[in-house]
Amino acid sequence: MTADDLLARHRAVLPSWMPLYYAEPIELVAGSGRRVTDAQGRSYLDFFGGVLTNMIGYDIPEIREAVERQLRTGLVHTSTLYLIRQQVELAEKVTSLAGIPDARVFFTNSGTEANEAALLVATNHRRSHQILAVRNSYHGRSYATMGITGHRSWTASAHNPLQVAWLHSGERLRGLLARLPEADRMDAAVEDLREVLATQTSGDVACLIAEPIQGVGGFVAPPDGLFAGWRKVLDEHGILLISDEVQTGWGRTGEHFWGYQAHGVTPDLLTFAKGIGNGFALAGVVGRADIMESVPAISFSTFGGNPLCTAAGNAVLDYLRDHDLQANAARVGAILLDGLRATVADLDGVAEVRGKGLMLAVEFVRPGGLEPDPALAAGVLEACRAGGLLVGKGGLHGNVLRMGPPLTLTEDEAREGLAILVEAIRSAVAAEAAR
Repeated sequence: MTADDLLARHRAVLPSWMPLYYAEPIELVAGSGRRVTDAQGRSYLDFFGGVLTNMIGYDIPEIREAVERQLRTGLVHTSTLYLIRQQVELAEKVTSLAGIPDARVFFTNSGTEANEAALLVATNHRRSHQILAVRNSYHGRSYATMGITGHRSWTASAHNPLQVAWLHSGERLRGLLARLPEADRMDAAVEDLREVLATQTSGDVACLIAEPIQGVGGFVAPPDGLFAGWRKVLDEHGILLISDEVQTGWGRTGEHFWGYQAHGVTPDLLTFAKGIGNGFALAGVVGRADIMESVPAISFSTFGGNPLCTAAGNAVLDYLRDHDLQANAARVGAILLDGLRATVADLDGVAEVRGKGLMLAVEFVRPGGLEPDPALAAGVLEACRAGGLLVGKGGLHGNVLRMGPPLTLTEDEAREGLAILVEAIRSAVAAEAAR
């Protein structure tokens, strides 16, 4: 079968709103370490990891063996109506690392479901369906999580079971607060919260949900400490703080294990997903027991925390800690961030090189201003693929190159990928200028 045959079959049976990367989409058929192979036998260095999900890489013996041990028992699923040893062991590890006192965990299959569960808990605890969310955010594809997603491209329905009020994020490049001196932006964002509470809510708000670094939004980070500024205001009203750590958790930012720790504050609830399963469907919400126990009826997830996925999760978390991958993310991420800033940050068309650890982005604009240039971003994406590197794309305007390599990325692989990135950006910028 040719790739064209598979693409035609894909288009015949799957919806058009499921996007495929590249002018000529590729099928990945094998992986090892930080590399994947397509159906034509071409190898790629993977700097996107299935959208930051293959956090440890591919075909890792410790993870494969843990999954195979569970498969040999014959039990892939039992349901949470029975005790699941792997689930309990993983919950013990997660609660010990979450930084939230007297914590409980509810396991789900995806980040969307984790955020849904967090909203369920928070709205029950506060007896309110009013939510504070942040512009340019992304929290999932269900009705409620789309309703709190501040990103039009990913909001597929106007129907919303929640009443949402929107906050400015305090980002540096775009938005109203970007017009202010950098030293004033955090205070302005906190004042924005006060004004929103006074003008757009009835006061009894359930929670504020925010990403420490906005993932789909283009790896946009607010000023460190903003969550703490928000938290002071929230505490005045008894409003809960939810940190969406679906993309920022598990040491990816290098400087901290959780993204919220850059802000010097502890959330009431945090959600996690993606990397903890390293490709297996595993996610959840962790929070204080008094909040987590607010659900007034029976609720469970059929597949959430099943024996197979939690076996993988335990192996992933053990590997992550045994190999100090947070430190590796800081060390190897610096090679990429410093290298990109030194080589392409001053090019016409490059608005910003940003990121923390192994969560990096380059934003592209038309020369001479901040008008987004999604065509240039798409050209760089294609050039990276041609050079043997897989990266991602995102941002509110589709003009941001996103990189979230496995946390096991080596220094040599970082330099290899950097060389491909630099050449791809330079060639795409030159091609754009020549038009």
